[in-house]
Amino acid sequence: MDVLDQLGSMREGKMSRRAFTRSLMAAGVAVATVPGATRKAMAASDDQATYFTWGGYDIPELFGEYQEKNGELPNFSIFGASEEALTKIRGGFVVDVSHPCNQALPRWVNSGFFQPIETGRLAHAGDVMPALTDLPGNDAGVGKLNMMPFDWGQTSITYRTDLFELEGEESWDMLWDQRYSGRLGSLAAGADAWWIGAIKAGVSFDELDTDEAFEKIAAVMREQRPLLRTYTDDTTTLEQALASGEMVAAMTWNSSAALLQSEGVPVAFAQPKEGALTWVCGLMIHKDAPNLDRAYDVIDSLLSVETGKFMINDYGYGHSNAKSFEGFDEEMLAGIGLSADPLKILNAGHFQQPQTQEWETRMNGTFEEIKAGF
Repeated sequence: MDVLDQLGSMREGKMSRRAFTRSLMAAGVAVATVPGATRKAMAASDDQATYFTWGGYDIPELFGEYQEKNGELPNFSIFGASEEALTKIRGGFVVDVSHPCNQALPRWVNSGFFQPIETGRLAHAGDVMPALTDLPGNDAGVGKLNMMPFDWGQTSITYRTDLFELEGEESWDMLWDQRYSGRLGSLAAGADAWWIGAIKAGVSFDELDTDEAFEKIAAVMREQRPLLRTYTDDTTTLEQALASGEMVAAMTWNSSAALLQSEGVPVAFAQPKEGALTWVCGLMIHKDAPNLDRAYDVIDSLLSVETGKFMINDYGYGHSNAKSFEGFDEEMLAGIGLSADPLKILNAGHFQQPQTQEWETRMNGTFEEIKAGF
């Protein structure tokens, strides 16, 4: 089967993203262009719900229940950072379901653009782990949540075990290692990178909003800037560079390590001695959702055991449905930074804490200046 045939199979849901990526890597073809082609192909008819999400979540494997019930996939719209998504919604962009993360939850709720989720309308709500629903600002009244938890995991370092020579323990210092200048990479969003800078600078997440904290974090980020080959929101760019050896280490989510390991690339997902960054992301419904019933169908499909097992096995992310972990070996889960007990992971690292809109604006502005070399 040639590449065009394989792309067609993936568009039709006959081939998974991991299988498609494996074939491209084997052929030496870069995969950075895959997400755009997939998103375009996944567009459905106007009477389907629209899901506003991160790249990589716009695939048939996550929507088996939805497609079986509604005959088609939902529509997809993609964002690269949650602040970008909220800004677009504030500007009048109306979707049915959006996919923010815990540190942004209060700002999204306070925007006034979302309605509470009635858990009684969801078939899988009873299987969602309480440890994930009990987030600050998530209680919207009896039987209601502002955000239904969906996926969770870590932001850490995926590194080539055959190319990166460790000096002592795994550490965030790896992404500041001058020996590998020009062969290091990072996610481009401040929602990950700035928080990692805080860990590196020794700034407590309880003190992120002080002037002193901004100065300390900005200093370490500026120190790192000339060492990086790239900042990118496209995880496939980082994965391909690690697979080819152009990069030896990069800040990634669990999914990059899981994908590369499945392809036989010798990588590890670091457990930094200072602690990884941990997060929970979930689903919110727009107050003017044009397809409300199908918005609930989107959420139910994403909460299903079938989707959860795919997320764990293929993407290396934790899933909110406790039943999704049945059949997975704890040693295998630990190898990709997961556990069947989410608190074991979330409490072991640095769990992101909600910040004000003023802080978010200042952080993003400062980080953009640093990325530009100022």
